[in-house]
Formats: sequence, C-alpha cells, structure tokens
Amino acid sequence: MTMDAARQTRTGAEDDVLKPTSSSLEAPSACNGKVPRNGYESEEGALEPPAVQAEDPSDDKPAMESSSRVTLLQRIGTTAFWSFLVVSCFVMFAGALIVFLVTALFDKRRLVLHLYSCFWAQLYFYVNPIWKLRIEGRERLPWRGPAVLVSNHQSLGDILVLFGLYRPYKWVSKASVFKVPLVGWNMRLARYIPLVRGNRSSIERMMAQCRYWLEQGVPILMFPEGTRSKDGSLLPFKEGAFRLAVEAGCPVIPIALNGTAATLPKHGFLIRRRANCKVRVLPPVHPRDVDNDVGALKDKVVEVIDAERLALEAESRAEREG
Repeated sequence: MTMDAARQTRTGAEDDVLKPTSSSLEAPSACNGKVPRNGYESEEGALEPPAVQAEDPSDDKPAMESSSRVTLLQRIGTTAFWSFLVVSCFVMFAGALIVFLVTALFDKRRLVLHLYSCFWAQLYFYVNPIWKLRIEGRERLPWRGPAVLVSNHQSLGDILVLFGLYRPYKWVSKASVFKVPLVGWNMRLARYIPLVRGNRSSIERMMAQCRYWLEQGVPILMFPEGTRSKDGSLLPFKEGAFRLAVEAGCPVIPIALNGTAATLPKHGFLIRRRANCKVRVLPPVHPRDVDNDVGALKDKVVEVIDAERLALEAESRAEREG
C-alpha cells in the first residue's frame, strides 16, 4: 500500500468517527426522543425542548420611569417640607416670644401661648397637601378644670396632631425635646412638663408638677405607653396618669388616634406617603366609676382606647378600598 493510500484510509476512518449519524441526532430513548424543558415533564408526560423567547427591555421601562418619578417627587416634597419647617420655626418662635412677653404678667397658665403653639403645630397640616386631619369629640375637653388626657402613641406626628385639639393642657414630654432649639425653648416658655424616662427623681418631679397644674384647674396630657408603637398596636400603659386622676378626683379623658405613623418617620427624614390622620376624643372615665381603683381605671381606659383605635383603622381601610 502506498503512502497516499494509507493517508486516505486514515482520513476516512476519522471522518466516520466525527460524522454524526442519524441515531446520534435523536434523543435517548429514556426521553422518548425529546429534549427536557428545564428538566420538567409536559402535561402529556413527555419532556419537551425549552421555548426561548427574546425579552423586550422596553417592557420594564414604564415601571422604572414611574418608580424614578415617585422617588423624585418624594425627595422634592421632603426637602420642601423640612426646609419650610426649619424656616418657619424661626419665624414662629419670634412670634411666641412676643406673645410670652405681652401676656406673661396676667396669663399665669400660659393659655394664650399654648393656643399660639397649637396654631404653630397645625401650620404644618395647613400647608401640607398630603396630610389630612379630622378631629371628633373636641367638645368633651374642658376649657377650665382638672382632667388627665391620655392618648395612644404612634408617631412623632402625634404631637402636631394633638395640638389640633385647641384646648388648654400641659404636655408631659421627654426632657430631650426641651433641648431642641426654638421648639424646646417654646415648650419651656409654655411651662410644659419634662420627663427623663427611667429616672426616679425626674419621675417624682414630673408627678409633682402634674399635681400642681391639676390643682390650678389645668388639664395635663400624657402618653401612658411611654414610647411610640412600632406597628400601631397598644403597648402596656403605665399607671402614673391614672394615679394622678385618682389623687385629684378628676376624670380621665381617653383619646384614640390613627394614621399619624405616616407623617413623621421614626427613623429617617423621608416623607414617603399620604397621611390621613384621625383623632377621636372619647367620653370621660371618672375614678369613682371604678371605686377609685388605679388598676381598674387603667384597664377601663385601655379597653376603650384600643376598641376605638381598631374602629378608626377599619374606617380608614374602608375609605381606601372604597
């Protein structure tokens, strides 16, 4: 055999090995002659080849544009709100200082300054198109006479909302708030009551100041939960407010609020959504109705606030769905 003949024989053998046969193009018999589709059987029990469909990148474009637009609007709205708040605080504190200087000699209860502070706080609802506030039962609050006002606590926005009651009372608030420039200074001028949570001497001073104002016929307002609820549900109530009511022989006026968690966020500054806030002032609960029992008085008030809070949530849910 010549060298050319040997080369042709070897090349032909290699072609036979590399050349696909009809049987090699078919799927294994275990697959019934078909290629699996993502490893799953079809409804007929046969494995089918995957269907590849080209993605259209333009499909996600409207959603992406909408998301970007919402985020941009949120940032613009948040920047505008906080800018207005900072600037207005300077202006409104200047007004508060004038009110204090003019009325301090004859208005020992600081009623005029308190009502001015109510307007200051409500200003941020008046100018904000995405915040709405509705208050019911304001007529149950006294203009004069001792009373202990207690409310559930959902957000920092609760303070702005409850100023909308436009009735006299003294706030019991964290001592750290009194250190905030302008706002805290106004709280000191109005003779609100500071409290350091967990500090026994501070608690005793707070209770003494509350007793003083109740003796003067001025209501006090407290958040018995002591801190903001994370999910809107009620936290355990502390007994201080109810003990004061029993000692003073004055009514506890329960207040239920809802929707304020959407106003000022607990962490961060971004205002993300609309707020539909509702406040409902409930009928007074007098200590004598529970035989001056502090624990029973607390339980009764917790019961009525929680029931009304759930009713407000249901109303808000129905309004959104409707």
